[in-house]
Amino acid sequence: MAQEPTSQPADSESGLFSLSQIMHLMRVEFGRAQRYGYPICCIELAVDRLAELRDLYGYDSKEAILDEVVKLAKRNVRECDFLGRLADDRLLVVVPHTDSSGARTLAERLLSGVRELKFESEGRRLRVTISLGLTCSRGNDTMFFDALLSACEGALAEAQRGGGDRMGERDPGALSA
Repeated sequence: MAQEPTSQPADSESGLFSLSQIMHLMRVEFGRAQRYGYPICCIELAVDRLAELRDLYGYDSKEAILDEVVKLAKRNVRECDFLGRLADDRLLVVVPHTDSSGARTLAERLLSGVRELKFESEGRRLRVTISLGLTCSRGNDTMFFDALLSACEGALAEAQRGGGDRMGERDPGALSA
């Protein structure tokens, strides 16, 4: 019998799903979305210039920034959404039963919310922004889970190439054809 995914992360310290957990949950939800024909969206999030901020202001500053971004994300996602940490200090939000318009609204809240966060180091204010990659599948229009993930990663890369502090969006259906 298949185990039901839970919306409770195993990592109680950060409150985030691990890389393997978030990938498993995304695969399960993608399969359900295909089977039952409901939309599923993914948002990949990265703090802009995080390595530079760490080099300039230290590891503790980097961790404080990540902690605040995680807290903001937790305040903005629904109970039924999944939030996990990927490699390279990126986050992934899996948003089932949500169309692209609803996911864009969430992404815009995250972008503006990070802009409003206050960070200081050695008495100087740090400007922190994020880049987001967003992709949505309308149930059964995307044939493969990997296409959804690849579109999300490509959209994030596009946002970062554009200078950050923005959202990129890609259609995974075009990749799976």
